[in-house]
Amino acid sequence: MARDDNDSKPVTTQMTMIQALRSAMDVMLGKDDNVVIYGQDVGYFGGVFRATDGLQAKYGKQRVFDAPISEGGIVGTAVGMGAYGLRPVVEIQFADYFYPASDQIVSEAARLRYRSAGDFTAPLTIRMPCGGGIYGGQTHSQSPEAMFTHVCGLRTVMPSNPYDAKGLLIASIENDDPVIFLEPKRLYNGPFDGHHDRPVVSWAKHPMGEVPEGYYTVPLDKAAIFRPGADLTVLTYGTMVWVSEAAALETGIDCEIIDLRTLWPLDLDTIVESVKKTGRCVVVHEATRTSGFGAELASLVQEHCFYYLEAPIERVTGWDTPYPHAQEWAYFPGPDRVGAAFKRAMEAK
Repeated sequence: MARDDNDSKPVTTQMTMIQALRSAMDVMLGKDDNVVIYGQDVGYFGGVFRATDGLQAKYGKQRVFDAPISEGGIVGTAVGMGAYGLRPVVEIQFADYFYPASDQIVSEAARLRYRSAGDFTAPLTIRMPCGGGIYGGQTHSQSPEAMFTHVCGLRTVMPSNPYDAKGLLIASIENDDPVIFLEPKRLYNGPFDGHHDRPVVSWAKHPMGEVPEGYYTVPLDKAAIFRPGADLTVLTYGTMVWVSEAAALETGIDCEIIDLRTLWPLDLDTIVESVKKTGRCVVVHEATRTSGFGAELASLVQEHCFYYLEAPIERVTGWDTPYPHAQEWAYFPGPDRVGAAFKRAMEAK
């Protein structure tokens, strides 16, 4: 971390998640000449969300550059770069458009270390804005994290705040395995509690918007206890961390909210310790319900905590439909729906 010589504390700046992500890439471009950044419009334009704004001007067109509209080509070239010693950070403009690159991600990047018996690795980071809450409709709102956690050889990360976003992205870039780095775009400029009809909240004065200016990392295998509690355990990540907090405050239930941060590898120890303490568990995610990552979480809790559970495990998720445009807030798991699940878990015998 950068430190102030007067008090030996990290020099921090209030950042949005976008600024924190940009700072992480800036730090790594300066620290490691093997780091390159590219994707659709990420160079001169600075990305559709401006996450790479100014980096091409600072580091040049050979380090930060634009790519054709070809997700398969972007990821395919990144695999080759990684095998030859570079550390590419590529952006898929929206997570909804990763599908053309599925073969490169699953059959090439995720398998390279195994198929070469460790002779080659694919140290690439694939950044993808994900999730809804921005009226993006069916092709700009998907949360495909479960598809990646199913693939051996991939790491899957989703931060919920600027501090974690920067530390996790730096750790991802330094990791020798391919990392799927999912960014909840509804959190880019501030925490979102699910109340879309209220004024937008900014990261400007939030404690988690205070981010060290220099180098630091957040472990890729450690969850965070976002909110300590004793009544029930909430397993969640991304935007739903903030929605779950709002639901806890509104219901008055003393929830222990676990922000997974890294979906795989999963910090099972923190999950088990919390559920054994509370005896109740609610899983919350924005993605489609059937075969969502919440199903895996519920299964793990059942396997490891069965004799401690005092109520059935509850799941709150998106619905099994394409993400609607006109009915966005009926799909989005808001605090009312999450709070209702908290109440069911507490009332069950």
